[in-house]
Amino acid sequence: MRLTHLYAATAAALLIAAPTLAQTTPPEMLHGAGTAAEVKAGTYKVEPNHTQVTFSVSHFGISPYAGTFSGASGSLQLDPAKPAATKLDVTIPIASVQTTSDVLTGELKGADWFDAAKFPTATFRSTKVAQIAPDAVEVDGTLTLHGVTKPVSFRAKLFGAATNPMSKKASIGFLGRMVIHRSDFGVTKYVPVVSDETVLVINAAFELQ
Repeated sequence: MRLTHLYAATAAALLIAAPTLAQTTPPEMLHGAGTAAEVKAGTYKVEPNHTQVTFSVSHFGISPYAGTFSGASGSLQLDPAKPAATKLDVTIPIASVQTTSDVLTGELKGADWFDAAKFPTATFRSTKVAQIAPDAVEVDGTLTLHGVTKPVSFRAKLFGAATNPMSKKASIGFLGRMVIHRSDFGVTKYVPVVSDETVLVINAAFELQ
């Protein structure tokens, strides 16, 4: 078959399929259990096995590239009737960083990047929490990373509120998103070919104590 015939056949197939493609609904985002009305007041602790912070950067302007921090610890003081009184304090070990490249994972822990030996943890402490929707808040606070402390803010949405069937504890989960410039914290390796702008996605799980 000539190339012109192949192109024509492909175009015809796409035109025939177009109505079907147009009617296809993209998959919905994940949904959790419960509602904001079911969140209980009290002091919660981070559930480390199901709390993750994923960072994404632009790699040479070609593709996004992500890695993950885990092993978080900390507390959340929460009263749904008084959201402005919420207090959040979280610490994450830098050596927990993981990527799909063993070589890069090792480099990220070294002095050219996060320098886990000298700066073993990153911390976030809230300074202000404002409710912006029944199930969402805007959180202001300070992020300490690579020995540098800067003010940051992010929005967090309640993902789920339920009793954990394993621990039998009242539990809540949030999904948050924060954008920082890593150079603000002295992490400048390969800027700008690896983007300065860094997106942090926070999957946070807490258990009532």
